[in-house]
Amino acid sequence: MYEYVRGRIADRSGTSVIVDAGGVGYELLAAPGARFAAKGEDALVWAHLNVREDAQVLYGFPRREERDLFRVLLRVRGVGPAMALGVLSGLTAPELVAAVRDEDLHALTQVKGIGKKTAEQILLDLRDKALLLMELAGGDRNAPSAPARDASQATSPNRGDAVLALASVGYTEKEAQARVDAAAETVGDGDLEELVRAAMRG
Repeated sequence: MYEYVRGRIADRSGTSVIVDAGGVGYELLAAPGARFAAKGEDALVWAHLNVREDAQVLYGFPRREERDLFRVLLRVRGVGPAMALGVLSGLTAPELVAAVRDEDLHALTQVKGIGKKTAEQILLDLRDKALLLMELAGGDRNAPSAPARDASQATSPNRGDAVLALASVGYTEKEAQARVDAAAETVGDGDLEELVRAAMRG
């Protein structure tokens, strides 16, 4: 399986990028608006190979996180590569995480080509993967969130974000707060991902 292609950007269109790697031109389909290096510059393009009966198609992404989110979307029933690219074109990674976490149908249906039924399927299939999505998106702390933070959370941003992460996967806010506080006593609260994992372990 291809992990990435490193080489010179030979050409760029609205739907693909061509990378010259060792004298071989690799065409990778890409989301409109994806920010690759300029034509003629060297770049590393993260790749996903989709194998069909009639073709083998490479998809390219400027950031690994975007490629990994693309792969998560492909696990949703009824979502193929073209639709997954459409989602990533219409929503930033933090916006996608927030939409799944908050079960925001409206945000998903604003993406071109995503109807209510497909949006509902995305929420259903990714509901238990909200924490994974947040990690893939870089644990963005600026994504909108439904639960309000209390005063104790405000004094420790990582604790507040960890509580939101646990709440997004089914814990009540009270349970999430208790787990995070207990985990922070063991691992501290300087590393958000470590704190979340410790809280999940209980």
